[in-house]
Amino acid sequence: MTTTTAVPFEREIEAVIAAATTPEAPPMQWADLPKIRQAMNQMNRPADEVIAGRAITAEDRIIPGPAGAPDLEVTILRPTGHPGPVAEALPVLYNIHGGGMMMGHRSMDTPRLADLVNELGVVAVNVEYRLAPEHPHPASSEDCYAGLQWLSAHAADLGVNPERIVVMGGSAGGGLSAAVALMTRDRGGPALAGQLLLCPMIDDTNTTVSSHQYTGLGTWPREMNLLGWQALLGEAAGGDYVDAYAAPTRAQDLSDLPPVFIEVGSAEMFRDENVDYATRIWATGGDAELHVWSGGCHGFDMYAPEAEITKAALSARTSWLRRVLNR
Repeated sequence: MTTTTAVPFEREIEAVIAAATTPEAPPMQWADLPKIRQAMNQMNRPADEVIAGRAITAEDRIIPGPAGAPDLEVTILRPTGHPGPVAEALPVLYNIHGGGMMMGHRSMDTPRLADLVNELGVVAVNVEYRLAPEHPHPASSEDCYAGLQWLSAHAADLGVNPERIVVMGGSAGGGLSAAVALMTRDRGGPALAGQLLLCPMIDDTNTTVSSHQYTGLGTWPREMNLLGWQALLGEAAGGDYVDAYAAPTRAQDLSDLPPVFIEVGSAEMFRDENVDYATRIWATGGDAELHVWSGGCHGFDMYAPEAEITKAALSARTSWLRRVLNR
């Protein structure tokens, strides 16, 4: 018999999760969204502050968006002195931030990217995209694809190797990264060396066991996920006809995709959809590396950065990036 009893959180981070969540609080309402966005953004530090004392430079640029749509903002993080006159064309991480498709800002991922730029000697391009519900699908995925096209076309100017691009992101950013990988395959777009998907939000149906186990529980409960998909898709969410570029699990064909790294916690609602996505890629003969961290909540690396489970997860991510990018 199928159970909906939640998998417990890992002992070391349980207290952190309890402090970060308020089970007695009423579910979020649409009227709360501006306030939540503002509170989230106030927690983010400016890029110059994050990289202070490191051999990294940060640059903001305005780049073209999709045809007929507004321009996009990106932040570029580089090793100091790159690109120089005889510099190596470096691998590049194209990052898409999370926030349930309806909140968040690219600066929330600056610390994660700065660590990777510093450790691997790569360039990171961090893109901003339009948020739902003001901008429903396909605005976010098309924005992210347009940013990738710009990155590939301006590789020489940026000092990066267009054949060594990894698209990456967490939560909604992981879902959008998976969507961008599908779009590049289907449209003959820029070649990707890999896709790094951290607890990706990819299934609008919310029908898995784990999607029910975390009703009212954890750092990203079922109620929030339902709101995120409703923001992006409206009444179409969970229905018969949803675009795979919105919800990548809807893709009928997962063959011929770039190597994928999928990370998820066992104690979060995205667990089952993420495992299924990797399984379906393997079924096509594809290259997928899956890590399910026992007791990990959604975004455990951000909520418990000093926990042993986070240290292990970061090591696994870096190992995969080194192998994919030959670093």
